[in-house]
Amino acid sequence: MQVIACVSWGVDKVFKALADETRRYLLDRLHEENGQTLGELCARLGMTRQSVTQHLAVLEAANLVSTVRRGREKLHYLNPVPLHEVQERWIDKFERPRLRMLGDVKRRAEEPVTPEFVYVTYIESTAERVWEALTDADVTAEYWGHRNISDWQVGSAWSHRRADGSEIDDVVGEVVEADPPRRLVTTWADPADPSVTSTVTFRIEAYGEIVRLTVTHTDLADDAERGQAAAGWSAVLSNLKSLLETGHVLPGIPWQMPVG
Repeated sequence: MQVIACVSWGVDKVFKALADETRRYLLDRLHEENGQTLGELCARLGMTRQSVTQHLAVLEAANLVSTVRRGREKLHYLNPVPLHEVQERWIDKFERPRLRMLGDVKRRAEEPVTPEFVYVTYIESTAERVWEALTDADVTAEYWGHRNISDWQVGSAWSHRRADGSEIDDVVGEVVEADPPRRLVTTWADPADPSVTSTVTFRIEAYGEIVRLTVTHTDLADDAERGQAAAGWSAVLSNLKSLLETGHVLPGIPWQMPVG
């Protein structure tokens, strides 16, 4: 009981010392520059040396400040140990989970946010036919105007080549994941600058006689690029849906339709 009483008394002194604004200011000054004389601490306080000395005595009694003689000068040093003990005893064990959560939220909030686009469509088809429609160069040429060319093995290159005979690739990239007929992940880049990439994920889910196709385009540069992706994917996937369900693409080229 006597040990507990002594510990409690020591903590009481710390709380008493911290309760005064002037004493907190003195601790801040020592935190900024440790080892100051009485005169240096008085410089910005606008108080008499006697008043500052009394405040320092309270801080010393709480073991928050220690002093060292250097010739005729008395240097004052911040002792953070009692503050650390107060934090462990009165803050950490109660606040640690909440503070950890807030820290995670802060880190996420400070992370740069890159726009993404998600499109979901339901198609009367099979997962195998949808996979083929995404990976077969002849089929993509029908509804996309481009031949998607690759062996579709993880790590392989792929290209989005115009179907007009020009042999021009408008998009190049790499196959990141391939799990036929369920999931395909590829990077997308401009051939002129292949170091800047975005990522497209195709997720194919069969349910009875229909398939849910989810296309997620991430790592887009900005909102303008997201807008272009939204318009492009909506048109292309509508054409894909029409081809698989009716046997023919839409009567007009949907991505050439004016907006507005």
